[in-house]
Amino acid sequence: MKSATPSNGHMPQHMALEREFTMRFTSTPRGARLARRLVSHRLNDWGHPYATSVNETLTLITSELTANAVRHGHIPGRDFHVQLTLTDDIFRIEVTDTCAEKRPPASPSAADALSESGRGMLLVAALADDWGVSPRPAAPGKTVWAQLHVRTKGHPLTHRVAPEPTDVDLLLTTASLLRDDVGSRPEDASHGGRRQ
Repeated sequence: MKSATPSNGHMPQHMALEREFTMRFTSTPRGARLARRLVSHRLNDWGHPYATSVNETLTLITSELTANAVRHGHIPGRDFHVQLTLTDDIFRIEVTDTCAEKRPPASPSAADALSESGRGMLLVAALADDWGVSPRPAAPGKTVWAQLHVRTKGHPLTHRVAPEPTDVDLLLTTASLLRDDVGSRPEDASHGGRRQ
């Protein structure tokens, strides 16, 4: 975590809100996939096309945060909530679930190379300019948020240090998995979303 979370867990009030997208999703892998796709569509609508670094970065961050909400924050019968905001050239994605007990570590550690999980928050920390966790206001649970600073033309403002080669491989693998969802390719549509 790069900075302290504001006491209310939300954006400071002095910033002018330019755009906002908010929706509740079922706490299932399908709900997480839908959240990721809708965030990508919304960014495209806001002038950050699908192939831009802003859209791809925020979509990947959303994917990791929503997957964690489903995997680690799932309580049967409870949904998770996604909020995407653009304020003063800062995109902020918030994913709120109802499980207060399982919180991501303040500074994620490197996962074992053979482990099949444990890299999500490493990706978020590597891609976001800032991220954190805050208690859910007025109810049990937590909000995990990430911010990305952008120029008006859609490019990141900050200079990022290039990730280690193993991190690049992980990012490329994760990005290819996001593009290979069942039903996302034209050839899958003719089979009702099922591969043969």
